[in-house]
Amino acid sequence: MGIIETDRLTKVYSGGVVALSDATIEIEKGEIFALLGPNGAGKTTLFKSLLSIVSVTRGDAHINGIPITNPESRKSIGYLPENHRFPEHHTGGSLLQSTAHLYGIGGSSSSARIESLLELVGMSKWKKTKLRKYSKGMTQRIGLAQALIPDPDILMLDEPTDGVDPVGKIEIRNALKQIKSEGKTIFINSHLLSEVESVADRVAILVGGKVRRIGSVDELTSRKSQYEIEAAFDETDFDFETIKGRLLEDAGNRIVVELTDENDINAIIDTLRSSSISIRSVKPLKISLEESFLETVSSSEEPK
Repeated sequence: MGIIETDRLTKVYSGGVVALSDATIEIEKGEIFALLGPNGAGKTTLFKSLLSIVSVTRGDAHINGIPITNPESRKSIGYLPENHRFPEHHTGGSLLQSTAHLYGIGGSSSSARIESLLELVGMSKWKKTKLRKYSKGMTQRIGLAQALIPDPDILMLDEPTDGVDPVGKIEIRNALKQIKSEGKTIFINSHLLSEVESVADRVAILVGGKVRRIGSVDELTSRKSQYEIEAAFDETDFDFETIKGRLLEDAGNRIVVELTDENDINAIIDTLRSSSISIRSVKPLKISLEESFLETVSSSEEPK
């Protein structure tokens, strides 16, 4: 059983607007799971449904095996919403101290926790700076620290690197990897595909409220059965018709082939070797997560 599970989760707003339609996902303990989708795909609605900020129309969901209708399911979650607003009279340190107080954490334990979290998100030197002077990226990082105050098992982050500068993104990325190393589960909603590609273990692509694809980053970016082969073809009079598969590209000493059976790559290598052709590299072709995302969105569009 996953630490977060949804089964045909559906949300229909007034007026018949379908925000989620039979969304089924399973997130394993200790992984970084990312939710991708275009604007209006239902990503934030899925987050809010899990947190019972909005009620679901039908379907089921569980967190740590507890139905989301039970408030106990939310005790293990730290949450950073997309458009959060903090009281600007606070400093970064006092905001975290106030949050710790709300959770009943006080004394030396709260002080040590706050210092540790400020260091984790790269905000130690701005501890005494008023929030009104923070940039968007600094606000995001202090928001991440606030979500971590209760030491949650699950961290739900809605667009955590939105508006963050490149240095801040690296710091947040490193923080997420550190948090994962402690055995925590991280559920991210993001439109920044390059960021997701660098940290996520698995990804779900949501389009029109439906989960269209789900898998590891490697699974979503692999060009199935397509291989690029670099070899000394120019040193022999090689007949490409002797190899298995379909020749997609011939660029001198580099070819791209598409195979019906992936095991045929071994037969191709044997054929090249028997022809005394020096092989420099054989590698499966990959596409970027962005290309995979665009293909999924395009193939999911309803015909007009």
